[in-house]
Amino acid sequence: MFKKILIANRGEIALRILRAARDLGIASVAVYADDDAQALHVSSADQAVALLATGAAAYLDGKKLISIAVESGCDAVHPGYGFLSERADFAQACAAAGICFIGPDVAHLDVFGDKAKARGLAQQCQLPLIPGTGAVTLEQAQAFFAAQSGGNGVMIKAIGGGGGRGMRVVQNATELPEAYARCVSEARSAFGVDSVYLERLISRARHIEIQIAGDGKQVIALGDRECTLQRRFQKLVEIAPSPSLSADLRRRITDAALTLARHVAYRSLGTFEFLVDDSSHDLPFVFIEANPRLQVEHTVTEEVTGIDLVQLQIRIAAGESLADCGLDPAAPPPQAGYAMQLRINAETVDAQGNARASGGSLERFDLPSGPGVRVDTHGYAGYAPSPHYDTLLAKLIVSSRSPQFEDVVRRARRVLDECRIAGPETNLPLLRALLARPEFAPHQVHTRFVEQHLAELLQAASHLADKHGPALASPPSKKPPVAQEEEFDDGQIVFRAPMPAKLVSLNVKVGDLVAMRAQLAVIEAMKMEHVVLADNAGRVLEIRVEQNDFVAQNQVLIVLEAVDAEATAHAEEHRTDIDHIRPDLQKIIDRHAYTLDANRQAAVSKRHAQGGRTARENIADLCDGGSFIEYGALAIAAQTRRRSIEDLVANTPADG
Repeated sequence: MFKKILIANRGEIALRILRAARDLGIASVAVYADDDAQALHVSSADQAVALLATGAAAYLDGKKLISIAVESGCDAVHPGYGFLSERADFAQACAAAGICFIGPDVAHLDVFGDKAKARGLAQQCQLPLIPGTGAVTLEQAQAFFAAQSGGNGVMIKAIGGGGGRGMRVVQNATELPEAYARCVSEARSAFGVDSVYLERLISRARHIEIQIAGDGKQVIALGDRECTLQRRFQKLVEIAPSPSLSADLRRRITDAALTLARHVAYRSLGTFEFLVDDSSHDLPFVFIEANPRLQVEHTVTEEVTGIDLVQLQIRIAAGESLADCGLDPAAPPPQAGYAMQLRINAETVDAQGNARASGGSLERFDLPSGPGVRVDTHGYAGYAPSPHYDTLLAKLIVSSRSPQFEDVVRRARRVLDECRIAGPETNLPLLRALLARPEFAPHQVHTRFVEQHLAELLQAASHLADKHGPALASPPSKKPPVAQEEEFDDGQIVFRAPMPAKLVSLNVKVGDLVAMRAQLAVIEAMKMEHVVLADNAGRVLEIRVEQNDFVAQNQVLIVLEAVDAEATAHAEEHRTDIDHIRPDLQKIIDRHAYTLDANRQAAVSKRHAQGGRTARENIADLCDGGSFIEYGALAIAAQTRRRSIEDLVANTPADG
């Protein structure tokens, strides 16, 4: 067994790991960014070392983390989830330094840490898949979008990582370039890997995942979880086992997960994720990805199986087998009753579904206890969470041994009512409203349920916020840092930071004329990037910030002088070269070129040799020039599962 573990993470998961290590008799070394100096994991570990940097970048510096591990005498590193947990290069660097990476083997991380490679393996194992791509450029993404039929739209996803970062739904081709840019940037910031891939969008599905453990020789399934209720692809509620799966579908999905894990002789913990579409007879479920790491929602599996998954992961990394850990793949432990995890976040959600981080100190932080209640949190009264990470404050886990799902639902409603948090605003009212919905207990929901019913949920949440506000007087509030109020002249338009954030990019300079809805800047908060748009046309007078600055809520970013919108448009026209072909238009022209006879010499020669004519030659003789309207030229053959987009674009143009 290991003697000392470095925990390369922060927040509640760092606490969870060090507690598991201590129960196994293992010493722990915590690391912390400058803005995490007051975090609980720092004071709780046997030793803590400063990273001398701020924000997520501090926890992505693998070289420094390994150096600290070596200097501290650690024989293992636990990455937790997020950050470096799925990076094969980090695991390889640990091995090179003589330190055990507590997670899957490098080869498994290389496959499953790259979502596109995982899709390829699933295809090799003949698992059902959503039509999708490997890692793509913007041009390839646009080609894949154009190939989709029925207006389904696409999902852009980061190749590495998860948690909603680097993910966007795109249902309009004009939105694709900006969504692609945001996903690439978010993925680079969160995981250090900026590649993305695309999948066809399934709009009404349920999200099911299987917990797998393996020792390199055998693998075992430790039950399923349902994570259907999400906000912008970030899970809100997780349940084990799924209350909506039939026995047959549960068996088939579990077998699919085991097939993948056995194929690679998987070692460590892993979660294999699927989408279930009850409306489809041909494709009732599809594989979407595998997460080769400890999952945020591992807690609910622990509650229904009685297995400490973090200790299991550590023991396997130390060389123990499943049998050594008391597990028999032929007789996996049953799931007793139900468990539900509710993610309490320091955030609010507006009518458009945009989440806004809430800052400030936790003036009051009273969370429930009692039978069937567990809380995993790094929060405490007086703690001021940093705005530079996600907004998770606590994971509230409620369980019941009853075989009736309604029983755990009633307990969860009661437990949510007992939560008392003062200081930053939270999503507690939204969670209460969600569990009060009539569809919740029978679990008649889908992955877009929150989005579909958002207006009703927010209205209900506003009443619940009044009913369930703090019952006791709170001490004077220590508010988050905000900019001093400043007066501006009439005609000046001021753009402020809507939340504590990092300024990712500035898209204007002083003196620029900007049109209404033009992009001014991009800020990053809550793992997501948010675009600052001009509400009015204007001229840039001042820029008060620089790229990579950390800004406070309400801080002035940019000041414009209002100008006439028509004058701005006129100025834009004068600056525009009417003969210039925009890059997006050039891409369309290039795609159409594949369908022209001049670029299909081999096919045209073959047709002529057989005494025939091409369709375009016939049309040219039959129709006046420019009078024929063509549809379907950009369609390609429906063979994306076995051929690349480039091949299909080049060799199957107009093949609808």
